[in-house]
Amino acid sequence: MAKGFSPHSGGTVPGSHRVPFPLADFSAAPYHRAVPASRLVTVWLPVALWAGLIFGLSSVPDLGTGLGTWDLVLRKLAHATEYAILSALLTRAFRREPLAFVVGVAYAATDELHQHFVRGRHASPIDVAIDAVGVLLGVLAWQRLRSFRWAR
Repeated sequence: MAKGFSPHSGGTVPGSHRVPFPLADFSAAPYHRAVPASRLVTVWLPVALWAGLIFGLSSVPDLGTGLGTWDLVLRKLAHATEYAILSALLTRAFRREPLAFVVGVAYAATDELHQHFVRGRHASPIDVAIDAVGVLLGVLAWQRLRSFRWAR
C-alpha cells in the first residue's frame, strides 16, 4: 500500500481515488525549519525594538504639544507613521503582506487597549483605524521599495 493512504479502503478503490490518511505526514520532517540566529537579529530585532518604542510612547501620560488643532493633526500623523514603519518591518520579516497587515492591525488594537490603562490616555477605535491606514501604507511602501530595488 502507498504511504499516506488509509488502510481502511480494503483495496477495492483504485489508487487514483483513494483518500489520503490525515495523520500520514506526522512522521515526515517538519515543514518549517529553524530560523538562523543572524535572521533573528537582522530582521526580527528591528521589529521588536520598534514595537517597544510604540509601547513606550503609549505609556507616556500626555504627549500634547499645546498647538491646538495642529496638535491633533500631528499626533494622528505620528500614529499613521509609526504604524507604517512597523508594518514595513513586519512585511520584511514575515515576507507575507497579508500576515504583516493582520499582525500590524492587531498590535494597534492591543496598543489602544494598553492606552486604556494609562492615566491621561484613552483607547480609541478611531486611532486603531488611523493605525490600520498607516499599516496599509507601510505594507504598500515596502512592496514598492522591494519591486523598485529588484527591478534594476
